Amino acid sequence: MKKDQLKQIKALTFGEALFDIIKGTAHLGGAPLNLAAHLAKLGAKPAVLTAVGKDELGEILLSRAEEMGVDTSYILIDEHRPTGTVTVELKNGGIPIFTINKGVAWDAITPNGSKFEALAREEWDIFCFGTLAQRSEENRKTLKRLFSEIKAKHFFYDINLRAGFYTEEWILSSLEHCTILKMNEDEAAAVSDMLFGTVHTFRTLCCLLSKRYSKISVICITKGPKGSAVYHKGVYEEIETTPVEVADTVGAGDAFSAGFLYTYLSGHGVSKAASVANMLGTYVASKSGSVPEYSEELIKELGIFKKKG
Repeated sequence: MKKDQLKQIKALTFGEALFDIIKGTAHLGGAPLNLAAHLAKLGAKPAVLTAVGKDELGEILLSRAEEMGVDTSYILIDEHRPTGTVTVELKNGGIPIFTINKGVAWDAITPNGSKFEALAREEWDIFCFGTLAQRSEENRKTLKRLFSEIKAKHFFYDINLRAGFYTEEWILSSLEHCTILKMNEDEAAAVSDMLFGTVHTFRTLCCLLSKRYSKISVICITKGPKGSAVYHKGVYEEIETTPVEVADTVGAGDAFSAGFLYTYLSGHGVSKAASVANMLGTYVASKSGSVPEYSEELIKELGIFKKKG
């Protein structure tokens, strides 16, 4: 990317912010927070709308988010629920199995009137949301209000399914509101079967989704070591990546999303955006934790120049 093509992208992410407990070590996590952290590293200006407990983990999360360049002014403090935690068990190939605790702070993301007014006054380049945070009625009400009140050029939906924490109703509603859709290959198969009664090829699924949901302009499907597929304006492409030795895949999809959104919203085409996204997602999969430090080699390879000021 050239410096003169860069602009400071304003992003708002909504949903879970928590700690992933991996091999006994606590890592900052939750897809919306991971996405915001990677967007900040790339030079964007992200904010997170979530909730943490009035506890030590909540204080650490707020401090770490600020250190990573994430706007924390929309992170709510819940005096009754604890900061969220997830136990992550890594299977072969670094594939995570999640145990997601219930009754935590991010289950009640309920901004007051002044917070909603502040959110509505902003002009966002992109609003990002997923499925997991919709497991609570409070959050579904908040999300519905956000859809109607905030001003955003794009609405990014990362399906990000977690077993036992999604319904067809939530997915259908989310698809109605999104303009950029992202899912992995397992989620693509689940959505295809859910919506169309059979597991279509990725190409056919993209065509069917774009016909049914006219707002969706871009579809991304991540395929792990096989790279990704992108669909835009009737064109389907598969973008390869270079396989790496996987440490864990936690956060790799969020890194992909950040790389894609930052590149695409900076004015590049979907092919270039997917290539950058693949590179960043692969790098994160090769490291422990969801938001590892970027190496000098990666920064050079991506061609990223952080915009100052």
